[in-house]
Amino acid sequence: MEACELPMEIITYILSFLPIADRKEASLVNQTWYFAAQDTLRQESIFYNIPATSASLRTIQNLSRRHVCNVRMTSLDGSTTSRDIIKFVASFLGPHLRSLCLHGSSLTEANFSELLLACPCLTALDLSGCNSLFMSGTLLSKEETFLQAQETLINLQELNLSGVRYLSDLTFNRLTSCCPSLAKLSLARCHITFEVDTYYGSSNYNSSALLSFRNLLHFVRERASTMKALNLSGTSISSQAMKSLVQVENLCLQEMVLQACRDLTNEAVSILCQHQPHLTVLDLSGCSELSDRAVLVITSRLLSLQHLCLGKLPRVTDAGFQGISHLKQLQSLDVSECSLMRCSELVRAFGTVKGQPKLVSLNVAFCSLLRDNLVLSLAESLKSLRVLDLSSCVSITNRSIQAIASHLLLLRVLRLAWCKELTDWGLLGVEEPREERERAREDAGPKFSRNFGNMGFFQPPPQDLEQDTQILIDIGKQDAQQKHKASLNALTRLQELDLTACTKLTDASIAKVIGFPELQRLSLSLVTNITDTSLTAIAQNCRSLEHLTLSHCTNLTDKGFMEAAGSLHRLQHLILSGCNQLTPRTLKAIGQECQQLKSLDVSMCSKISMTDVEHFQSQLPLQSQTSIQSRFVGGADLSITL
Repeated sequence: MEACELPMEIITYILSFLPIADRKEASLVNQTWYFAAQDTLRQESIFYNIPATSASLRTIQNLSRRHVCNVRMTSLDGSTTSRDIIKFVASFLGPHLRSLCLHGSSLTEANFSELLLACPCLTALDLSGCNSLFMSGTLLSKEETFLQAQETLINLQELNLSGVRYLSDLTFNRLTSCCPSLAKLSLARCHITFEVDTYYGSSNYNSSALLSFRNLLHFVRERASTMKALNLSGTSISSQAMKSLVQVENLCLQEMVLQACRDLTNEAVSILCQHQPHLTVLDLSGCSELSDRAVLVITSRLLSLQHLCLGKLPRVTDAGFQGISHLKQLQSLDVSECSLMRCSELVRAFGTVKGQPKLVSLNVAFCSLLRDNLVLSLAESLKSLRVLDLSSCVSITNRSIQAIASHLLLLRVLRLAWCKELTDWGLLGVEEPREERERAREDAGPKFSRNFGNMGFFQPPPQDLEQDTQILIDIGKQDAQQKHKASLNALTRLQELDLTACTKLTDASIAKVIGFPELQRLSLSLVTNITDTSLTAIAQNCRSLEHLTLSHCTNLTDKGFMEAAGSLHRLQHLILSGCNQLTPRTLKAIGQECQQLKSLDVSMCSKISMTDVEHFQSQLPLQSQTSIQSRFVGGADLSITL
């Protein structure tokens, strides 16, 4: 039976198993497959980005046939083009939209009202950074518009007002009163007054000048039974304010995001954990006053946590994670930029969990005290990991990458940026020759200072090995018996790989190992030893690539791109800044072959001139939305959008 003879329902079912990029390719088979692919695409939580250009008008009309549910519009303003975009979206997409994002747009109130009232099925609305809407304080002030908005937003569950500088109690109350079903609210980086009680002795909460915590507290009390998620990141919330908020009767939060709340104390976190024990998501990244005490309270009381973000906490050490094993439901953990973390308690906890830990995402980026033996044990214990970020863990070596390749076969995202000790041997899964190890050991020896080099006044490297050995399963002896270990290409499910600034890597490993059929994102910036050999091998073996970053790979030439471009049909974002051997011939090859390209960065490419960029633009299809960045010696950055 030929493909065109299959019933559309069967084709739709088959395509549902494919990644999004593959479905797009499959849609080109014929008309039946095209409509089948669109049906499966509609069922995904996919945002369609619509730039404010005249070329988008036809696209909007085409999207109306798919009944798309989620739209993000960028760069909207008061121009004629933006007004046309709004009219088209309202007419063709509005009736089916469930999620609308207008982040950073400079909309007029009239245009916003026109768009909003055309979307009766909205469940999520993102107005983050839309300052022009709230500047006058008259949003939804007309009774007719207000009543219509009440009907339109009756099913709205998520409202994002992050970064709105001119938000006041008056406009906040008007907008939220139209949303009786609201369950998720973001006021991140809004100017909320916590200390001054503007309404002391009054029950009127309608200031047109400021957004007060007392008004927010009044709102939460009224909606306590439905509110499930709050984002107060970047605000100056205090312990007393936290106590008042989390003690609201009938309030049972599931998500709390408090990023960069620099006044947040251990006491405030303790109060939060005591009164909201059912949290499943907690983000305290950047709350620099927190210490081990706060982490101990979290791990002992929030037993339903699934996602925990504790990045950028300079006072937190391993001691705070002694109770991490209590979090049986934990799926993702972020301790990035916790500079005192060695992760020994994580190893102890995950190594003693009965059954397979549920953790699927672990971010320990910039934890410079992390060593190979800890990574080895983590890899053995966390075989269900899908995402692992080891960026700037500068002490890890080939042993770590080989352990990852041996045990973490489900990985989809692996970030190893600035892990400068990784070499070709590690990626290839071959034991490093003894001479190489000895040479590396000599290079890594103690560095004498300029003044006291001959007197022995230097700081020796930390000796953590004995302490680590007490809690780790030492598999080093077993590894030493094996000449060939797992190479990186054992991670066949990888979709993202970051090897930025792994400067010891060369064509010997990159050209042979980087061959992943599902890989969509790859960064090799500052890997200066790779040549056209690696580029062509990657293009041929990673046909799903959409994002490719090759900044400052100075050995790449036009010849490499002329050979590789024909295999990069899905490429959307290409960064080539600082590749000084490239000339306009590379632009020509990319323009001819990479038809889906959306952005191209050729800044600091000294052999590509402004004239070359303009000529490249002139050759692009009229509907192209490619953004080109270029910088020339002594000049400023240019960003050109077609």
